[in-house]
Amino acid sequence: MTTVDDLPIRDDLRGKSPYGAPQLDVAVRLNTNENSYAVPDAVVDEIAKAVQAELRDLNRYPDRDAVALRTDLADYLGHGLTTANVWAANGSNEVQQQLLQAFGGPGRTALGFGPSYSMHPLLAAGTGTRWIGALRDPDFGLTPGAAVAQLEQHRPDLVFLCSPNNPTGTALDPSVIDAVLGVATGMVLVDEAYFEFARPGTPSALELLPNHPRLVVTRTMSKAFGFAGGRLGYLAADPAVVDAVQLVRLPYHLSSLTQAAARAAVAQRDALLAAVEAIKEQRDRIVSTLRSRGVRVADSDANFVLFEAGADQKVVWQAFLDRGVLIRDVGLAGWLRVTAGTETETSAFLTAAEEILS
Repeated sequence: MTTVDDLPIRDDLRGKSPYGAPQLDVAVRLNTNENSYAVPDAVVDEIAKAVQAELRDLNRYPDRDAVALRTDLADYLGHGLTTANVWAANGSNEVQQQLLQAFGGPGRTALGFGPSYSMHPLLAAGTGTRWIGALRDPDFGLTPGAAVAQLEQHRPDLVFLCSPNNPTGTALDPSVIDAVLGVATGMVLVDEAYFEFARPGTPSALELLPNHPRLVVTRTMSKAFGFAGGRLGYLAADPAVVDAVQLVRLPYHLSSLTQAAARAAVAQRDALLAAVEAIKEQRDRIVSTLRSRGVRVADSDANFVLFEAGADQKVVWQAFLDRGVLIRDVGLAGWLRVTAGTETETSAFLTAAEEILS
């Protein structure tokens, strides 16, 4: 039987594993940071109407520049952004891949601060960009001084910052982003996939865009909007950055159906984002309950919580699964991550946690 190793695959891809999380049929799935609340019926009806209106013209290519969708997204983001500042693609992963294609590649480097989103180094590898894995503090924090030291040492072509960070959940102190922008010689990408869940008073890097033409902020509709199955991510940046990624994007990369569904979802944002506060409530419930039981927990501005599981997190992960609760082993020794779900799902997790972590 032929295996990948039998094929003339690139040497730098040999031995690597694809990104992914277990998709198991269990009662409580809290491992992929999805929004646990179903799309409301009224929103389903509006999306269905928008998609239906596109069906007769499927013999035609979609708007390859997705102008109407980008206009709607700019309106949602605010901060004085216009269509020219926004670009959209199939999830924020594709947006970030396009940025690496445009500003990275062979002979160039990208740097990130781990533990962080494990897809970033895989995207770098796929585009032939050398990945530099800098580290956060032992408590998962990142100080301006530590960040600047890494940039001055490596001079990367792209810097990846996650705020809130995945898998730790904590938003960056604005001083870190300011410090990075002050010394970066290349592009600075701030991944704000979970920003809608941030605690009150947390500033967005969108505020910094007017004075930093090499800053890019990426967002997604997968989390707060509950649109994970729709696959829609986007960036906000200087218009020149949008021009640059259009040099590498595939033609007609967003289908007419995706654009129509996403526009309908953005138009119904009040209904979709209504679940955000409920999710934050369950997130904070997880944090406070685990801490009251003596469990070490990272501060979270996201829709998930990272908690200390003990010496062997794989055994603990299996113990949760045996109780019908699927959470995430992100490969961080001694720690596990759980998505904040509905009240019922959160209760199931906390009940299991009381049995397992005690």
